[in-house]
Amino acid sequence: MTEQLRARAAAWLDDDPDPADRQELAALLASGAAGAAELADRFAGPLTFGTAGLRGPLRAGPNGMNRAVVRAAAAGLVRWLAAQDAAGPIVIGYDARHRSHEFAVETARVATGAGRRALLLPGPLPTPVLAYAVRDLDAAAGVMVTASHNPPRDNGYKVYLGAALGGPGGAGAQLVSPADGAIESAIRQVGPLSAVPLGEPGEVLGGDLLERYLDAAVSVVAPDAPRELTVAYTPLHGVGGAVATEAFRRAGFAAPAIVAEQAEPDPDFPTVAFPNPEEPGAIDRAVALGAAAGADIVIANDPDADRCAVAVPDPARGAGPDDPAGWRMLRGDEVGVLLADHLIRRATPGVYATTIVSSSLLRVLAEARGVAYAQTLTGFKWIVRAGSAPQPAPEPPGASAAHRPGTDTDLAFGYEEALGYAVAPGLVRDKDGITAALLIAELAATLRAHGRTLVDRLDELAAEFGRYATDQLSVRVTDLADIGAMMSRLRAAPPDALLDRKVSVDDLLPDADVLRLSADRLRVVVRPSGTEPKLKAYLEVVVAADADPAPELARLRSEISTALGVPG
Repeated sequence: MTEQLRARAAAWLDDDPDPADRQELAALLASGAAGAAELADRFAGPLTFGTAGLRGPLRAGPNGMNRAVVRAAAAGLVRWLAAQDAAGPIVIGYDARHRSHEFAVETARVATGAGRRALLLPGPLPTPVLAYAVRDLDAAAGVMVTASHNPPRDNGYKVYLGAALGGPGGAGAQLVSPADGAIESAIRQVGPLSAVPLGEPGEVLGGDLLERYLDAAVSVVAPDAPRELTVAYTPLHGVGGAVATEAFRRAGFAAPAIVAEQAEPDPDFPTVAFPNPEEPGAIDRAVALGAAAGADIVIANDPDADRCAVAVPDPARGAGPDDPAGWRMLRGDEVGVLLADHLIRRATPGVYATTIVSSSLLRVLAEARGVAYAQTLTGFKWIVRAGSAPQPAPEPPGASAAHRPGTDTDLAFGYEEALGYAVAPGLVRDKDGITAALLIAELAATLRAHGRTLVDRLDELAAEFGRYATDQLSVRVTDLADIGAMMSRLRAAPPDALLDRKVSVDDLLPDADVLRLSADRLRVVVRPSGTEPKLKAYLEVVVAADADPAPELARLRSEISTALGVPG
């Protein structure tokens, strides 16, 4: 352990406001060489605003989520708001993770200590309720304490901007550049945390806010749409269960069957390896319940209920709907295109947007239907601004980012392949797993009334446009430097061909650390994850409607793995 590291840790310890965190750091300092590597990692640098705000492990030190980091972040935020002359309160939400309520109250005390009203949501609630509240309460900003679908040891801190600061289309959306950099600069200038004035722990809002959100959320379902549908549901130990159940009831659907052992919030997520519906096995209990209950579809929210996963019986699996083996989870791209197609059929005006890593099919669908399309960088903070602000991400050849003459240029719908959907952006300027669940249920019920299923609708789209099949190669690392090394390797020696087709390479630096490899009927996008220690490669192939894309995807996965220098 170097003397410089020891001195930095000792200075942090002296200023840390939390006794348990101080004790944790003191033990590391006292451990000498045994704790040197861990201490170096904790002081490798401060958390920064990534794709979805601050996020990191619960631990003492600047490279973790703890009370000291939260106090500094809140102080920087309120000082920046004051410098912008932004009027209005800060509204603060939190999930049920370890220390979430504590961090929410700390944020409120910093805000009131600076003379600004702080309004706390009335309990652990979904992230979309907080995003809704920023608009509903005309707040200067919003803070959501959550790590979404990350492992139990993590927590995080999302910042939303009100109408005055969010920019075009960004009222109630997550902050973007240059605001994120300005707030980070303000955080660095906070000084001793002991000098940050603290006030009262804010005002706890009443239940009427949630009532307004629910009343607005159910409006995504058309009044005359069929409601006959059997749904199995899981909130994955998160905060979505009660809200989703009530939303289904108010919308006129039967109450979903809920996975009992995952129904209540539990910050340890005891039944899943990772509380992310995308992870293998995460929704197995929900699928088993759906098969046993004779459900038409299975729906899962992630722990903060801003994402929505869907599973369906699929005859191609070779088993019946009463057997879990006869079910499959739809990919985010499949659900995204289903929802977009449904809204287009409902003549919902506006821009249909997705990201550089999502399927190309939305662009093809939008062009065929004559609606506006936009493509953005990864993250809903960009998607929700697609309808009214220029985007920094270049379009692939043949794409059309321009709004078509005569169309509404506000956002109609946005999605990202990681199970995030904005189906009512006028209500929530972010992804919302509750309203997405309602709209996919409406579509499934409408198709059911005509003897059809979501798989049938996907087959119809494939017959018209070809089958756009997507997959993902995800490389989890313990050393973040490995991600940079893999990206450097790919930049230095990209493959000349994939699937025997000549490849063109687009490097999106400096806008984003993204490489896009394109060829006839295939595309690969490689980027570091903005929320987890992963490198991700997003694979897409286009085959005939009656062709099996699995062999091409498997081969493409193997070729990209070789290019990255990782096992296939």
